[in-house]
Amino acid sequence: MNILSYGLLGLLTREESSGYDLMLKIQPHWQAKHSQIYPLLSKMENDELLASRWVQQSDKPDKKMYAVTEKGIQKLLEWMITPVTAPVTRDEFNLRILCVGIAEDGSMRRILNERKSWFMERIRYFEELKSRIPQDNLRVGNRDFGSYILVQKGLMHAQTGLEWCHWVTQLLDGQAAIQDPSPSISEI
Repeated sequence: MNILSYGLLGLLTREESSGYDLMLKIQPHWQAKHSQIYPLLSKMENDELLASRWVQQSDKPDKKMYAVTEKGIQKLLEWMITPVTAPVTRDEFNLRILCVGIAEDGSMRRILNERKSWFMERIRYFEELKSRIPQDNLRVGNRDFGSYILVQKGLMHAQTGLEWCHWVTQLLDGQAAIQDPSPSISEI
């Protein structure tokens, strides 16, 4: 079992879903493609962690719906008590920023503007996800609570990233002094 497998199991504890629906639901939290998801679903079904059924559709091809089994829930609960690994950062943007000392100002501004646009799109995306969660479900113990706090985390990350881009733009424009803009841990 890999991390993606556990994520799929977790989503299936909430509701029965097709492979395509699972791909859409996991995207805000984990980048995964069809080519990764479908083999995992098949393996988990063979391992009896999932059960499936076919749903006939008149206007589209039939679809396979997956549900987690009791054995799958037990496997997920075992995983939940294991230590969480450190987050991994792989961002080409960061590597390019390391090279700004040799870049022309125009190329720096271009990649900075591209990232601003990306953060603004992410903010819209997470705000849309957040708007779909019923207000009555925003409490500890509700099945939507985990989604809500993760969507809020994504939104806050995008907002902070956008704020950072604006700060760097101000530095480039000479409108901000070179100083550490973040509070120290003792100030938090």
